[in-house]
Amino acid sequence: MKKPIAVRSLYGHVMHELGQRIVSGKVKPGEILPREETLAESLQVSRTALREALKVLSAKGLIESRTGVGARVLEERYWNQLDADVLAWRCASMPTDDFVDKLVEMREIIEPAAAAAAARRRTAPQLAAIEEAYNAMDAAQTLDEWSHADLLFHDAVLHATGNELMQSLFSVIETALGTFFTLSARNAGNFKYSLPYHQKVLEAIRRKQPEVARKTMQSMIADSLANLQRSRSSRGRKKASA
Repeated sequence: MKKPIAVRSLYGHVMHELGQRIVSGKVKPGEILPREETLAESLQVSRTALREALKVLSAKGLIESRTGVGARVLEERYWNQLDADVLAWRCASMPTDDFVDKLVEMREIIEPAAAAAAARRRTAPQLAAIEEAYNAMDAAQTLDEWSHADLLFHDAVLHATGNELMQSLFSVIETALGTFFTLSARNAGNFKYSLPYHQKVLEAIRRKQPEVARKTMQSMIADSLANLQRSRSSRGRKKASA
């Protein structure tokens, strides 16, 4: 019984190693991966574990394997961009400005509507979960504590919509959102700078004011984007003066 577990852990390690290389750009679209025996030897794994890893990467849209050609890295448009591993690899390689902008755009589409739905439908236990997350944000002493509580807050709001599709979407992009919240807070002078926005969203949901919740969430997201854009401008000025 131990052997399958060992093989599974090995192919998982190989999958993550190759996935990170591809998503980070170390291996470019169109490139052919080394021959199976060469790649297995360089990664110090069996060919069985390597084949399993390549199957998973193929299912995620990162590569395609052809007889006589080998495994070729596909263009980004074929990648399963909402796959949890793909998102994690993008975040681990430090998300690009373009990726962050697209994540903000997704938030602008989803989260204001979710806040409005939560204000209409929330139950008492769901409201309590949002409030608990807000209190954790208020009590946070470190950036990590803040980012974790921030993620819980937005998760609780989406659960309060009563829409299981929105809840599932959050679980998919959770890693990316966590990275975004950390980036946004880190680039602010005070990582709790957005606490008043969260308090206003909480109060709108408590009072069942959908439009207030919607507009406040829109303002929160816009403020986060503006904060990141100021940070980009600052980085640009530093590079220009270097």
